[in-house]
Amino acid sequence: MDTKAPASENVPPTVGETLQISDAYTKEEEKAVLRKIDSVILPFMCFVFFLQYLDKQSLSYAGVFGLMTDLNLTSSQYSWCSSIFYVGQLVAEYPFIYLMSRLPLTKFVGVTVIIWGTVCMCLAAPKGFAGFAAVRFLLGFSEGAVSPAFVTITSIWYRKKDHTIRTALWISMNGVAQVIGCLLMYGIGKNTALSIAPWRVLFLICGALTFAAGVGFFVFMPNGPNDAWFLTPREKELLLLRMARNREGGDHTSFSVAQLKETILDPKAWCVFGFGVLVTMQSPVLTFASLVIESIGYSKLDTMLYTAPSGAVQVVFLWIGTALVALVPRQRTLVILVLIIPPMVGCILLMKLDLSAEWGLIAASWLASCITASMSIILSLSASNVKGNTKRAIVNTLFFIGYCAGCIGSPQLWTHRPRYTEGVITSIVTWCLLFLTVVVYRLLCMRDNRLRDAQPAESVSEEDHKDQADSGPTPDLTDKQDAEFRYSW
Repeated sequence: MDTKAPASENVPPTVGETLQISDAYTKEEEKAVLRKIDSVILPFMCFVFFLQYLDKQSLSYAGVFGLMTDLNLTSSQYSWCSSIFYVGQLVAEYPFIYLMSRLPLTKFVGVTVIIWGTVCMCLAAPKGFAGFAAVRFLLGFSEGAVSPAFVTITSIWYRKKDHTIRTALWISMNGVAQVIGCLLMYGIGKNTALSIAPWRVLFLICGALTFAAGVGFFVFMPNGPNDAWFLTPREKELLLLRMARNREGGDHTSFSVAQLKETILDPKAWCVFGFGVLVTMQSPVLTFASLVIESIGYSKLDTMLYTAPSGAVQVVFLWIGTALVALVPRQRTLVILVLIIPPMVGCILLMKLDLSAEWGLIAASWLASCITASMSIILSLSASNVKGNTKRAIVNTLFFIGYCAGCIGSPQLWTHRPRYTEGVITSIVTWCLLFLTVVVYRLLCMRDNRLRDAQPAESVSEEDHKDQADSGPTPDLTDKQDAEFRYSW
């Protein structure tokens, strides 16, 4: 017996809405298709994102295990090794805006993952700062497509009400990579029979895993519902109908100048850019926390063990945020505001606690590292609130341009061991600015929804929608052009 699929939890009902395409399939069929997507699409995304963060964070572990000594790096040069990775990502965003809207998205991402795995292995080769910094730049460049593309892939395969949990799953890999990376470095460091430095072995292992993941992503990851090798024809049709409830047209391969202009004039797009800058000005905590712990007087191996729990703390807070979104699905921006508080408290403790408070500083570094909890929900909002192939690619890329800008500038403030006072103060200030930006974004979304609710909406018949689904993807409308679209906040 057919039953209606549940209405979106994140979008208020539209005025005059008559579309009832959910009558075309049962809840059981919908759940079965969703399980298939979760069992194929999500594992690919999670594993690649895990490797991306592992590659980024490996610099922190390498710093503890002799990288600075072996390459004769000063504190400033070490900070630049962190910054220059994001310079590469920033440079990559500009061509990737175009390429991600013109090429089959997953094939393009697969190629970049293969390249980045190869470059990561090359990090084991340099003998000085210049060579290492050059390879770090290339590594950042080759990773530039992954995060923006994953926001787009999430919005192609999942409805708005699914975005928060699915985004949280692949963002959780940041914390998992922190734990696994520390344990991996601990295991490598325990091996005294290595013929090369332990940090070089770490880069070789990470690069080889990434290369293999890239090949798998390229071969097996479908571009969209029509290419889903794991779905039957009936399930593909069901998925198209399901996504049409989201008014989602899938992955188009065209670049629209009109959508570019619309994005530039959209204040919400610039709020997303602000999110990218402000949520990552604290990112050096992730890189320098292990050096803070080592500075207290712990051995290299103990430093890895005491750094590892910060990843678990990140995951816990991320899923606390996800649970709060499930409880109050219409209040995602309020949940972000709540999640800003713990890392801000951690930064304040890092600034105020005496160096003799060893475990206090360690626990403070764990709290201060919890930037991914708020970032996960910010990314889910971006996936939910932007339509149009070109506009979505630009907005996602704006976020990661801001992300790169924050990650380039902030490490330069973390050069005075062991307190890193300038960097900690900057983190506190930017958390406060992020709080204000989220409030502005919430008010903009609420205002636009009120304006749309005040206008009569055109009704769309079920038969019209079925004809549209049979003929292929829906028109490439933006969120501004689609009068039925409502923003999540």
